[in-house]
Amino acid sequence: MMQREWQSQAHDILHGDGEKSQQEKAPPYNLVTPRSCCPACDAPITAWQNIPLVSYALLKGRCASCGTAIPARYPLIELICGALSAILAWRFGFSTECLAALVLCWSLLALAVIDLDHQLLPDSITLPLLWAGLVFSLFSAPVADIDLFPDPRSSIIGAVAGYLSLWSIYHLFRLITGKEGMGYGDFKLFGALGAWLGWQMLPLIILMSAAVGAVVGIAMILFGGHQRQVPIPFGPYLAAAGVVALLWGPQLMSAYLKASGL
Repeated sequence: MMQREWQSQAHDILHGDGEKSQQEKAPPYNLVTPRSCCPACDAPITAWQNIPLVSYALLKGRCASCGTAIPARYPLIELICGALSAILAWRFGFSTECLAALVLCWSLLALAVIDLDHQLLPDSITLPLLWAGLVFSLFSAPVADIDLFPDPRSSIIGAVAGYLSLWSIYHLFRLITGKEGMGYGDFKLFGALGAWLGWQMLPLIILMSAAVGAVVGIAMILFGGHQRQVPIPFGPYLAAAGVVALLWGPQLMSAYLKASGL
Protein backbone atom coordinates (compact mmCIF):
# COMPACT_ATOMS: atom_id res chain seq x y z
CA MET A 1 0.00 0.00 0.00
CA MET A 2 2.83 2.43 0.84
CA GLN A 3 4.67 1.49 -2.35
CA ARG A 4 1.62 2.28 -4.45
CA GLU A 5 1.16 5.60 -2.66
CA TRP A 6 4.79 6.55 -3.35
CA GLN A 7 4.42 5.59 -7.00
CA SER A 8 1.28 7.71 -7.26
CA GLN A 9 3.03 10.72 -5.71
CA ALA A 10 6.04 10.29 -8.02
CA HIS A 11 3.71 10.05 -11.01
CA ASP A 12 1.92 13.26 -10.02
CA ILE A 13 5.24 15.10 -9.63
CA LEU A 14 6.51 13.93 -13.02
CA HIS A 15 3.28 14.36 -15.00
CA GLY A 16 1.36 16.99 -13.07
CA ASP A 17 -2.00 16.83 -11.35
CA GLY A 18 -3.97 17.16 -14.58
CA GLU A 19 -3.46 13.53 -15.50
CA LYS A 20 -4.96 10.84 -13.30
CA SER A 21 -2.39 9.09 -11.18
CA GLN A 22 -1.65 5.41 -11.65
CA GLN A 23 -3.13 4.66 -8.25
CA GLU A 24 -6.44 6.31 -9.18
CA LYS A 25 -6.57 4.28 -12.40
CA ALA A 26 -5.69 1.03 -10.65
CA PRO A 27 -8.31 -0.98 -8.73
CA PRO A 28 -8.46 -0.44 -4.95
CA TYR A 29 -5.66 -2.02 -2.95
CA ASN A 30 -6.07 -1.97 0.83
CA LEU A 31 -6.62 -4.25 3.81
CA VAL A 32 -10.09 -5.20 2.55
CA THR A 33 -9.68 -5.55 -1.20
CA PRO A 34 -8.44 -7.44 -3.15
CA ARG A 35 -8.77 -10.77 -1.38
CA SER A 36 -5.67 -12.55 -0.14
CA CYS A 37 -4.08 -14.81 -2.72
CA CYS A 38 -1.15 -17.16 -3.11
CA PRO A 39 1.95 -15.13 -4.10
CA ALA A 40 3.07 -17.99 -6.37
CA CYS A 41 -0.07 -18.78 -8.40
CA ASP A 42 -2.45 -15.89 -7.47
CA ALA A 43 -5.15 -18.36 -6.43
CA PRO A 44 -7.63 -16.73 -4.02
CA ILE A 45 -7.36 -17.88 -0.40
CA THR A 46 -10.73 -19.01 0.97
CA ALA A 47 -12.06 -18.23 4.42
CA TRP A 48 -11.23 -21.64 5.89
CA GLN A 49 -7.69 -21.37 4.50
CA ASN A 50 -7.25 -18.17 6.52
CA ILE A 51 -7.93 -19.68 9.95
CA PRO A 52 -4.80 -18.94 12.03
CA LEU A 53 -2.58 -22.00 12.62
CA VAL A 54 -5.39 -24.47 11.91
CA SER A 55 -5.43 -23.89 8.14
CA TYR A 56 -1.61 -24.16 7.99
CA ALA A 57 -1.78 -27.54 9.70
CA LEU A 58 -4.66 -28.81 7.54
CA LEU A 59 -2.91 -27.67 4.36
CA LYS A 60 0.34 -29.25 5.60
CA GLY A 61 2.13 -25.96 4.98
CA ARG A 62 1.38 -25.83 1.26
CA CYS A 63 -0.89 -23.87 -1.08
CA ALA A 64 -4.09 -25.79 -1.83
CA SER A 65 -3.92 -24.76 -5.49
CA CYS A 66 -0.29 -25.07 -6.61
CA GLY A 67 1.37 -26.87 -3.69
CA THR A 68 3.98 -24.16 -3.11
CA ALA A 69 5.33 -24.21 0.45
CA ILE A 70 3.81 -21.55 2.72
CA PRO A 71 6.57 -19.70 4.61
CA ALA A 72 6.77 -20.68 8.27
CA ARG A 73 6.68 -17.00 9.25
CA TYR A 74 2.88 -16.95 8.80
CA PRO A 75 2.01 -19.52 11.48
CA LEU A 76 4.87 -18.25 13.65
CA ILE A 77 3.48 -14.71 13.72
CA GLU A 78 -0.02 -16.09 14.29
CA LEU A 79 1.28 -18.17 17.20
CA ILE A 80 3.08 -15.20 18.75
CA CYS A 81 -0.02 -13.03 18.35
CA GLY A 82 -2.31 -15.67 19.88
CA ALA A 83 0.02 -16.36 22.81
CA LEU A 84 0.50 -12.65 23.47
CA SER A 85 -3.26 -12.05 23.37
CA ALA A 86 -3.83 -14.88 25.86
CA ILE A 87 -1.22 -13.43 28.23
CA LEU A 88 -2.83 -10.00 28.03
CA ALA A 89 -6.28 -11.46 28.73
CA TRP A 90 -4.88 -13.27 31.76
CA ARG A 91 -3.02 -10.19 32.98
CA PHE A 92 -5.78 -7.59 32.50
CA GLY A 93 -8.96 -9.63 32.72
CA PHE A 94 -12.19 -8.63 31.01
CA SER A 95 -11.77 -4.86 30.91
CA THR A 96 -11.36 -1.83 28.69
CA GLU A 97 -7.67 -1.89 29.60
CA CYS A 98 -7.40 -5.40 28.12
CA LEU A 99 -8.85 -4.17 24.80
CA ALA A 100 -6.46 -1.22 24.79
CA ALA A 101 -3.51 -3.48 25.59
CA LEU A 102 -4.47 -5.79 22.73
CA VAL A 103 -4.54 -2.89 20.27
CA LEU A 104 -1.16 -1.68 21.54
CA CYS A 105 0.53 -5.09 21.32
CA TRP A 106 -0.98 -6.02 17.96
CA SER A 107 0.32 -2.72 16.59
CA LEU A 108 3.77 -3.34 18.10
CA LEU A 109 3.88 -6.82 16.55
CA ALA A 110 2.97 -5.44 13.11
CA LEU A 111 5.58 -2.68 13.43
CA ALA A 112 8.28 -5.14 14.50
CA VAL A 113 7.71 -7.41 11.49
CA ILE A 114 7.49 -4.53 9.02
CA ASP A 115 10.72 -3.05 10.38
CA LEU A 116 12.47 -6.42 10.13
CA ASP A 117 11.41 -6.76 6.50
CA HIS A 118 11.76 -3.20 5.21
CA GLN A 119 13.46 -1.16 7.94
CA LEU A 120 10.41 1.09 8.04
CA LEU A 121 8.07 2.07 10.85
CA PRO A 122 5.06 3.47 8.96
CA ASP A 123 3.51 6.74 10.14
CA SER A 124 0.12 5.17 9.43
CA ILE A 125 0.69 2.97 12.52
CA THR A 126 3.06 4.90 14.79
CA LEU A 127 1.22 8.24 14.77
CA PRO A 128 -2.31 6.87 15.45
CA LEU A 129 -0.74 4.68 18.14
CA LEU A 130 0.82 7.73 19.80
CA TRP A 131 -2.45 9.70 19.74
CA ALA A 132 -4.40 6.68 20.97
CA GLY A 133 -2.09 6.40 23.97
CA LEU A 134 -2.63 10.06 24.84
CA VAL A 135 -6.40 9.81 24.47
CA PHE A 136 -6.62 6.57 26.42
CA SER A 137 -4.78 8.12 29.36
CA LEU A 138 -7.82 10.38 29.85
CA PHE A 139 -10.05 7.38 30.52
CA SER A 140 -7.71 4.75 31.99
CA ALA A 141 -8.46 3.56 35.50
CA PRO A 142 -6.75 1.17 37.93
CA VAL A 143 -7.38 -2.53 37.38
CA ALA A 144 -7.42 -4.57 40.59
CA ASP A 145 -6.07 -1.47 42.42
CA ILE A 146 -3.01 -1.38 40.15
CA ASP A 147 -2.30 1.53 37.83
CA LEU A 148 -1.53 -0.26 34.57
CA PHE A 149 -1.67 2.83 32.36
CA PRO A 150 -0.45 6.37 33.12
CA ASP A 151 -2.41 9.48 33.96
CA PRO A 152 -2.60 12.22 31.28
CA ARG A 153 0.33 14.17 32.72
CA SER A 154 2.66 11.16 32.69
CA SER A 155 1.40 10.19 29.24
CA ILE A 156 2.06 13.63 27.69
CA ILE A 157 5.49 13.89 29.29
CA GLY A 158 6.23 10.34 28.14
CA ALA A 159 5.32 11.11 24.53
CA VAL A 160 7.44 14.28 24.47
CA ALA A 161 10.40 12.75 26.31
CA GLY A 162 10.31 9.56 24.24
CA TYR A 163 10.41 11.42 20.94
CA LEU A 164 12.90 14.12 21.91
CA SER A 165 15.36 11.75 23.60
CA LEU A 166 15.98 9.64 20.50
CA TRP A 167 15.71 12.71 18.26
CA SER A 168 18.52 14.34 20.25
CA ILE A 169 20.68 11.21 20.13
CA TYR A 170 20.11 10.96 16.38
CA HIS A 171 21.25 14.53 15.69
CA LEU A 172 24.18 14.32 18.12
CA PHE A 173 25.38 11.11 16.48
CA ARG A 174 25.01 12.61 13.01
CA LEU A 175 26.87 15.74 14.11
CA ILE A 176 29.80 13.69 15.46
CA THR A 177 30.02 10.96 12.81
CA GLY A 178 28.27 12.44 9.78
CA LYS A 179 26.06 9.30 9.65
CA GLU A 180 22.47 8.56 10.55
CA GLY A 181 22.26 6.16 13.49
CA MET A 182 18.51 5.51 13.38
CA GLY A 183 15.35 6.47 11.56
CA TYR A 184 12.61 8.93 12.43
CA GLY A 185 10.21 6.05 12.91
CA ASP A 186 12.15 5.03 16.02
CA PHE A 187 11.50 8.47 17.56
CA LYS A 188 7.78 8.16 16.90
CA LEU A 189 7.57 4.61 18.22
CA PHE A 190 9.43 5.54 21.42
CA GLY A 191 7.14 8.54 21.81
CA ALA A 192 4.11 6.27 21.36
CA LEU A 193 5.41 3.92 24.06
CA GLY A 194 5.89 6.92 26.34
CA ALA A 195 2.29 7.96 25.67
CA TRP A 196 0.96 4.50 26.50
CA LEU A 197 3.18 3.61 29.45
CA GLY A 198 4.25 6.98 30.86
CA TRP A 199 7.64 8.63 31.15
CA GLN A 200 8.50 6.41 34.14
CA MET A 201 8.84 3.36 31.88
CA LEU A 202 11.06 5.01 29.26
CA PRO A 203 14.42 4.27 30.98
CA LEU A 204 13.46 0.60 31.36
CA ILE A 205 12.36 0.34 27.72
CA ILE A 206 15.45 2.00 26.25
CA LEU A 207 17.83 0.01 28.47
CA MET A 208 16.24 -3.33 27.60
CA SER A 209 15.98 -2.59 23.88
CA ALA A 210 19.54 -1.21 23.64
CA ALA A 211 21.04 -4.10 25.62
CA VAL A 212 19.26 -6.82 23.65
CA GLY A 213 19.89 -5.01 20.36
CA ALA A 214 23.61 -4.70 21.12
CA VAL A 215 23.91 -8.41 22.02
CA VAL A 216 22.01 -9.52 18.92
CA GLY A 217 23.92 -7.11 16.66
CA ILE A 218 27.32 -8.27 17.94
CA ALA A 219 26.27 -11.91 17.57
CA MET A 220 25.11 -11.29 13.99
CA ILE A 221 28.44 -9.65 13.12
CA LEU A 222 30.60 -12.31 14.80
CA PHE A 223 28.66 -15.44 13.91
CA GLY A 224 26.21 -14.49 11.17
CA GLY A 225 28.48 -12.68 8.75
CA HIS A 226 26.48 -9.45 9.07
CA GLN A 227 28.36 -6.48 7.62
CA ARG A 228 29.00 -3.61 10.03
CA GLN A 229 27.88 -1.07 7.45
CA VAL A 230 24.46 -2.74 7.03
CA PRO A 231 21.94 -1.17 9.46
CA ILE A 232 20.02 -3.31 11.93
CA PRO A 233 16.39 -2.32 12.60
CA PHE A 234 15.84 -1.02 16.14
CA GLY A 235 12.04 -1.08 16.05
CA PRO A 236 11.64 -4.78 16.98
CA TYR A 237 13.70 -4.30 20.14
CA LEU A 238 11.70 -1.21 21.15
CA ALA A 239 8.47 -3.09 20.50
CA ALA A 240 9.53 -6.15 22.51
CA ALA A 241 10.75 -3.98 25.40
CA GLY A 242 7.44 -2.10 25.31
CA VAL A 243 5.49 -5.34 25.69
CA VAL A 244 7.68 -6.43 28.60
CA ALA A 245 7.26 -3.03 30.26
CA LEU A 246 3.49 -3.23 29.78
CA LEU A 247 3.26 -6.64 31.44
CA TRP A 248 5.92 -6.46 34.13
CA GLY A 249 7.29 -2.90 34.11
CA PRO A 250 6.45 -1.91 37.70
CA GLN A 251 7.79 -5.20 39.07
CA LEU A 252 11.03 -4.88 37.11
CA MET A 253 11.50 -1.27 38.23
CA SER A 254 10.87 -2.22 41.88
CA ALA A 255 13.29 -5.14 41.67
CA TYR A 256 15.96 -2.92 40.14
CA LEU A 257 15.55 -0.19 42.76
CA LYS A 258 15.64 -2.79 45.53
CA ALA A 259 18.76 -4.48 44.13
CA SER A 260 20.53 -1.13 43.72
CA GLY A 261 19.60 -0.01 47.23
CA LEU A 262 17.68 3.06 46.04
